[in-house]
Amino acid sequence: MVFRDNLVLLGQRAKPPLQGVWSLPGGHIEPGETVAKAGLRELMEETGVSARITGHAGTRDIIQCDAGNVVVVHYVLTVLVGEWCSGEPMPASDCLAAQWVPVEQLGRFSMTDGTADLIRRVQSGGMMHLDGVDEAR
Repeated sequence: MVFRDNLVLLGQRAKPPLQGVWSLPGGHIEPGETVAKAGLRELMEETGVSARITGHAGTRDIIQCDAGNVVVVHYVLTVLVGEWCSGEPMPASDCLAAQWVPVEQLGRFSMTDGTADLIRRVQSGGMMHLDGVDEAR
């Protein structure tokens, strides 16, 4: 979740699941990569934007089961918060579009569940600040 003044960066998903829906840029962690490094890499790959990590907004499990209640997919989503450093949004890799959106206009976008509420909570100060986050490891 990257902020630039009263704007937040959103990306429109290019691939299923939820293709066409707007969300926060993100992706998978590569083997040996830290959460912080993965977040910054995915941000650059998907949008061309660089940021400085300032906090952690939360972690959420997404668990999907088949008809027999057997787990088939388990994702762990960690939302890092950052301040814009450079670059203008240019959709790439997994994004159809990327743009800065005024927080008060989030309701105009079809977004992944809970994303708009999380952005508003973070903007109003509801996050953990991370001191000494190792972005380079």
